[in-house]
Amino acid sequence: MVRIASLLAGTTLLVVANPAFAQASPGQAGSQTGTRAEAEAEPAAPGPGDAGITQAQADSAPGDGDIVVTAQKRSERLTSIPLAVTAIGGDALASRQINDSATLTQAVPSLTFQQGSNPTNTSFRIRGVGTSLFGQGIESSASVVVDGVVAARQAQGFTDLADVERIEVLRGPQGTLFGRNASAGVINVVTARPSSTFGGRADFTIAEHGEYRAKGTVTGPITDTLKARLTGYYNNVDGFVRNLTTGRDVQGSEGYGVRGKLDWDPTGNLNILVTGEYRKQDSLCCASVPVSLVTPGVVQLTRPVVASPRNRQIVENEETYANTWQWTGSIQADLDLDFATLTSITAYQKYHLDVNQPIDRTNSSPILFVGTGAAYSATDLNAGILNLRQFSQELRLGSNGGGDLTYVIGAYYNHTDVERPFQRRRARCLAGTLYQPCAATNLVYQSSRSFAELVTESYALFGQAEYRLVGGLKAIGGVRVQHESGRNTGTQFGALVAGDQLFPGSPGLVNAATTGSAQAEDTAVTGKAGLQYEFSRDAQVYATYTRGYKGQGYNTEAATDFRNQTVLEPEHVNAYEAGFKFVTADRKFSLNAAAFLSDYSNLQVQANRSDPVTGTVVFTPVNAGSSRTKGIEIESVLRPSRSFSIAASFTLSDSRITIAGLNCPLQQQAAAPVLTGAFPVNSCYRPRISVNGVLTTLGPIQDLRNAPLPASPKYRVNISPRYEHAIPGTGLEGFAQVSVNFQSDQNFTLEQDPLTRQDAYTLVDASIGIRDAEDRYTLTLFVKNMFNTNYFTSLGHNSLLATAANPFDIVGTFNKDADRYFGATLGFRF
Repeated sequence: MVRIASLLAGTTLLVVANPAFAQASPGQAGSQTGTRAEAEAEPAAPGPGDAGITQAQADSAPGDGDIVVTAQKRSERLTSIPLAVTAIGGDALASRQINDSATLTQAVPSLTFQQGSNPTNTSFRIRGVGTSLFGQGIESSASVVVDGVVAARQAQGFTDLADVERIEVLRGPQGTLFGRNASAGVINVVTARPSSTFGGRADFTIAEHGEYRAKGTVTGPITDTLKARLTGYYNNVDGFVRNLTTGRDVQGSEGYGVRGKLDWDPTGNLNILVTGEYRKQDSLCCASVPVSLVTPGVVQLTRPVVASPRNRQIVENEETYANTWQWTGSIQADLDLDFATLTSITAYQKYHLDVNQPIDRTNSSPILFVGTGAAYSATDLNAGILNLRQFSQELRLGSNGGGDLTYVIGAYYNHTDVERPFQRRRARCLAGTLYQPCAATNLVYQSSRSFAELVTESYALFGQAEYRLVGGLKAIGGVRVQHESGRNTGTQFGALVAGDQLFPGSPGLVNAATTGSAQAEDTAVTGKAGLQYEFSRDAQVYATYTRGYKGQGYNTEAATDFRNQTVLEPEHVNAYEAGFKFVTADRKFSLNAAAFLSDYSNLQVQANRSDPVTGTVVFTPVNAGSSRTKGIEIESVLRPSRSFSIAASFTLSDSRITIAGLNCPLQQQAAAPVLTGAFPVNSCYRPRISVNGVLTTLGPIQDLRNAPLPASPKYRVNISPRYEHAIPGTGLEGFAQVSVNFQSDQNFTLEQDPLTRQDAYTLVDASIGIRDAEDRYTLTLFVKNMFNTNYFTSLGHNSLLATAANPFDIVGTFNKDADRYFGATLGFRF
């Protein structure tokens, strides 16, 4: 594989070294981040006198008001591509106060977000499908791509959106062009390129509860052939949950980042873009807040907190934190060969995460005795580190122009190294006076320490083409052949501290290290086929079939028995989509609609699942039996006048899963019947089966069939009207905007626990502001969650005493905008 990487990287040097080709035509050299011509010029449709331009080329060329995207790794009009894509420009993001990727869901109904206990198990979902896993050996089904570089883990994608040109959300499997970890879709972030004219901007935001944000960009030419762009940002958001133990506010964060770009034209047909970025984020996140507590012991341990849906208090002597940093370097070279553009993207990433989650969620100093039968332990240390290094190389050839045949062909290589050390320690009181401090002689400490390293390597050949058969009818075809291999090696070191017992559930020995490894490799062929019919350059219908894929998964976490580990099977999907796109000639009205159906097999999920041999329930990554998501999506924009516009979008997504042997909701376990056969579906029971020749009662478990996927609301709606008008006699323009977001109810757990259900809710954001006629200065006043609607980003059982005997203790997480707050943004452009 080293030779393959060297060959692809060497081709980058070939692209850079070869000047002997014709100069690029504006708007035709396809690249993931856009070409220099597209970054500097307003696209214009060819006129009737333009020599050498065919009718097909004229139909595909962008005109005034057209949105240009690179969703198919070529620059194309949004209206003309046979694919469901939502494109949001940087100004639109700013006008709605969408400052980071986690809040993108406010603008894209098909995109949902589930907050985890830390960035690694926080997830995006596209059309109801995503990956929310604690393990670092499994990639996300929803891929995040920044300037053509794929993020190795989804946690890397939760970042500030500074100096973004646009974001494209590609819905449905995108593996043909984007690779193995795009079985649900792609979030494609395109940051702005250097400009040939000097300029810049600065934006400052201040909001209630200690929120301060600053972003700045400067760009311009250095020489006739070299341009540069430098962007920096800083954000500070004070916590909005009070920790009564420490007296601090938690759930806040502080971060900063810098990105530099050099854009060089060494010859008339060669462009080289060098990008370097560093960012750092420290967060006191993500502590769970008591929502409902009924168990006397838990109530006592969390005093004086009063649990409720509006509770904003916790008691933790050790606070949850998640600190990250990342740097990325990439070189993109675009060589115009006249008939096509040869593009090379070479990138290297390093990512670091340091996290601690004291899962007892109490002030466990001093440690109290809560009874002999209680499951409570004071767990202050539950800490892990993630170190990730990734090298990637992509080489592709994309046709120029808009003839009868358009195509992209290429090769891709990726090498990723993940290191995962983890350590845990807890204390239990065996005897004493109820709810009083524990005597040292009655304390038992349990701990463990582990280390895992996962090395994966993949390479692929891919291609996709569209061919005009006759008139407006086109055939679409694509294929990707990819091979990937992985090796996961881990060690359980036993107890962390000499004299401790081994942490429950930890494999291995107390005072000795045990090591094991697992490896796997796989070759997969995926692709796309379909038809497209263009009624005109502004209207089309299409129908496609896509075969998607996500590679094997490995368990890197603390409870893994590395000597006997199981590799998760690859995830596959067969997806069908039909769509219609239309925009009027005056660009005052546009309509995009799509219907979809995707069947997944071996969907990789995190589940409390019963071992089919021993009957023991373990919380581990598993392959679900099958999953199906289907629905419709509609997006429309109406601009009846230059002053008024209204954007509306609607998603109906019915996402279902079938999985056997799943743990039951806690409150249903006591009443589960014992059965020897004819096991029910979607109902809790205790199977009585033979285990090693002995008739044994297991469970309780449930076999789900067509049950809703977690964090997947069936309906989501967004309506966003905007009005702007000149203020007479002032030289100023005023504007106002409202954004209304509705989503139906959802359940946050795979077990279908009715206690973790989030009711339907509607959020309303609004802003008003003024700017000068030249758009150099802008002042915006905004309110988030105008009507103070309470909602959660996750709900789950309190892990203190989460047993069948105490099933009604619920905790939750939420964003800052679960409470209404006001703010202002001041912007300067020069």
